[in-house]
Amino acid sequence: MSLLIKGGEIVTAGEQYVADIYCEDETITRIDRNIEAQADEVIDASGKYVFPGFIDPHVHIYLPFMGTAAKDNHETASRAALVGGTTTFIEMICPGRGDRPLEAFELWLGKARGNSACDFTFHMGVTRYDEEAERDFIEIVKRGLSSFKVFLAYKGAFGVTDEELYKTLELAKRLGVITTAHCENADLVLELQKKLLAEGKTGPEYHYWSRPPIVEAEGVHHLMTFAEMTGAHVYTVHTSCEEAVRQALLGAQRGVNVWIETLIQYLLLDRTDAEKPNFEGAKNVMSPPLRDKENQPFLWNGLRQGLIATLATDHAPFDFETQKRMGEGDFTRIPNGIPSLENRVDLYFTHGVKRGRIDLQQFIATASTNAAKIFGLFPRKGAIQLGSDADLVVYDPEYRGTISAKTHCMNLDYNSFEGMEVEGRAHVVTVRGKVAAREGQFTGEFGRGRFLQREPNHF
Repeated sequence: MSLLIKGGEIVTAGEQYVADIYCEDETITRIDRNIEAQADEVIDASGKYVFPGFIDPHVHIYLPFMGTAAKDNHETASRAALVGGTTTFIEMICPGRGDRPLEAFELWLGKARGNSACDFTFHMGVTRYDEEAERDFIEIVKRGLSSFKVFLAYKGAFGVTDEELYKTLELAKRLGVITTAHCENADLVLELQKKLLAEGKTGPEYHYWSRPPIVEAEGVHHLMTFAEMTGAHVYTVHTSCEEAVRQALLGAQRGVNVWIETLIQYLLLDRTDAEKPNFEGAKNVMSPPLRDKENQPFLWNGLRQGLIATLATDHAPFDFETQKRMGEGDFTRIPNGIPSLENRVDLYFTHGVKRGRIDLQQFIATASTNAAKIFGLFPRKGAIQLGSDADLVVYDPEYRGTISAKTHCMNLDYNSFEGMEVEGRAHVVTVRGKVAAREGQFTGEFGRGRFLQREPNHF
C-alpha cells in the first residue's frame, strides 16, 4: 500500500516546511517538493499541517481498580485515540500485589493484541519485589518492555515499600530501563483519609484534602533520593502542581536523571471542577487531584521551556452513573480517573498553540517526540523522516467544534471537558501508512495495531 500526502506544512519538533510525503510498505520513503508518483491513496494537505503521529505515554485501558474496571476496551480506546490524532499509546500494566508479573504482562498483552487499531506498548507495573518477581521483570524486558512503573501510593494495593522501591531502581539501572513513578506518600494519604472521614467529610470535594500538594511533593522528593542513591533514570507521571515539579527540578540539579510528565486536565481544569454540587464533582476525582488554578501558568511555562518533557492523559474511564457513584458517602471509594485520551491533542492545540502559550515545535515535542525518545521509540515513532513509520496527522487548524459526551468515541457516559470549544482537529490520521481516521470518524481496522517491542535505552 502506498500513500502520498501533497502540499502540507510539515511540522516536527525541530523543523517546519512545506513538502510532500510519500509512504510505502508502512514507512516514509520520500520527502520532497512536488512529488509526482502513483499512489494507492493521495491526500491533499494544502492549507493544513502535517504532524508526526501523537504519542500518549500514559493510559489505562484494561484496569481492574477499586472494586470495578475501567470502561474502555482496546477497540473503543484505540478508536478514540485515533480520532483524536494519537497513533501510539503506552498502557500501564497494573497487577495486584499477589499477582505474578509475567502472567500480568501476558494478560495485558493479550487484551491489546488483535483488538487495538493503533500501535501500543506498556510500562510494567512493579507492585511487589521478590526473587520470583525479579526473574519475571528480567524476562519481561527481554520480551520488549523497557520501562517500569511504581506506585508510591495506594498502600496495600499497588504501593511498594521503600525496600521494594530501592531494589526496583537497582534492577532498572542494571537493565537500562527507566522507572515511571506515581509520586505521593501512601502513609500520609491513608492517615488524612481516616481523619477526614472521621470528621464526617465524605464528599468528593474532600478528596483534594486527603492528598494536598505537599503530599505529592514529598513523594517526588522521596523518589529523587532513591534515584540519586541508585543512579536509576526516573520519570514522574501526572505531575500536577508547582511544588511537585520543583522537587523534580531540584533532583535534576543534583544530577538525577529525571523527566517530568503533566496532563491535559491539569492545564485546563482545577480543584473547583471536583467540588461541583450534587456529587457531580466525582466525575473529576483523580490522583493526584486537580489543583488550584494558580498552578496552570507554571505548568504551561514548564512545557514551553522544556522543563516538563511530556503532556499525557492518564486516561482512566469510569462511568459516572454506575461506577463513580460507588463513592457516594465515602470519597475514598470513588474510582479515580478522568477520561481524556480523545481530546488531549485538540485541547492542547487550542489552548496552547492558538493562545500563544506554546509554539508548534514544542507542541510536537511534548505531545509526541519527547515520549518517543524517552521510551525507546524514536525515530520509528514521533518523527517525520525517511525510514520512520508512516504515522501521520494531517491537521486542520481552521476546524471549529465543541466537545460532548454525546459525540465522543470513548466508552463512557460523561466528558470532563463537556462544552469546551476546540480550534483545530485531525483531518486525516494514518497508522503505518494506512488511513485510520478521517474528519472525526474512525476508518481504521481493529487488530491492526502492533505491539512495539523496545530495547533498553537508559543505561
